[in-house]
Amino acid sequence: MSESSEGRQGAQEAADGIRARRITALRAVRRRVGGNALHAPVGDRLRHLLEHGPDAYDLDQPADLYGDRIVETLEERVAGLLGKEGAVFFPTGTMAQQVALRCWAGRTGNATVALHPLSHPEVHERDALGAVSGLRTVHPTMRPGLPNAQEVRDLGEPFGTLMLELPLREAGFVLPSWQELTEVVAAAREREAVVHFDGARLWESVPHLGHPLDEVAGLADSVYVSFYKSLGGLGGAVLAGPGTLTEEARIWRHRYGGQIFHQFPTVLSALIGLDRELPRLPSYVAHARVVADAIREGFAATGLPWARVHPQVPHTHQFQVWLPYEAEPLEEAALRQAEEDGTCLFWHWTASGAPGTAFTEVTVNAPGLEWTADDVKEAVARFVARLPG
Repeated sequence: MSESSEGRQGAQEAADGIRARRITALRAVRRRVGGNALHAPVGDRLRHLLEHGPDAYDLDQPADLYGDRIVETLEERVAGLLGKEGAVFFPTGTMAQQVALRCWAGRTGNATVALHPLSHPEVHERDALGAVSGLRTVHPTMRPGLPNAQEVRDLGEPFGTLMLELPLREAGFVLPSWQELTEVVAAAREREAVVHFDGARLWESVPHLGHPLDEVAGLADSVYVSFYKSLGGLGGAVLAGPGTLTEEARIWRHRYGGQIFHQFPTVLSALIGLDRELPRLPSYVAHARVVADAIREGFAATGLPWARVHPQVPHTHQFQVWLPYEAEPLEEAALRQAEEDGTCLFWHWTASGAPGTAFTEVTVNAPGLEWTADDVKEAVARFVARLPG
């Protein structure tokens, strides 16, 4: 084995060891501000479906075949929630949005999509819009926030679709105000473009925007929503819009390989999430603001030279925390806190690109509602105590 191969093997073994350590620590954690089933055993996920499934759907009905029965139930429900004529289920949001944007390109005659450079297709999909769907993208703004109306009006070339990610995750789960959102949509209409919402996290955007879900979705020609990011589902997505669009989307779903024989476990988990988690999201958003304030005050009390919560007032139940450290010591401190205290306030830290700084994403949901501001401040102090001096 060559020296370089040995080095790669050693690095992989070290990474595998850290991953196993993290999974063990997460499963043993007693207190966390945000719960998810990322590393939950298969048995736990199955028990969840069996426990709550009967309240969401008649489990004596036959399983779905290629998108009928329980899948149609979910589609109809989401279309109603979003106030759209039609809805179609997809195994992934990446597929759903590629199909939506491809369909709109065919209808508008323009394959150019205007979107933010930090949006999901630009950051996380390996140039799929261009490589797979033959689309090209342009950026109305480079600011770390959604484009405003003037930036859309000033874009120097025609575009067929304006795609808005609500909230914009990579910029800190940020949202525009309702007025700003209506103005940017109107600006796209002035450019004779259609509007598509990347609503992977649209469910929890309602409190900040101050309007019901169907009114928010009603601003756009089409909307994609996810079921696992905030609703606790196993996966899956729905594309909603005009009936003619969603019927065409079903054809493209088949062409893209999304016509799956059985999807009932994923769909059942989505129905459970709509029943159980969707009504709770406003309380998560409200408590995220309490947690964010306490984190800010907690770091100030430790005497750290610089720390930032972004946005200062979270727009959803998720926000960023930035610290003047490299990611590695922050990850180690978080892992030790989970192992030694059984507490998980912070978890994965990411290098920011600016030397000596890193950030993490904080999600507040059901477990976090039990945390008081003093609980958060104490956890911050114990986290900082594990950082290098």
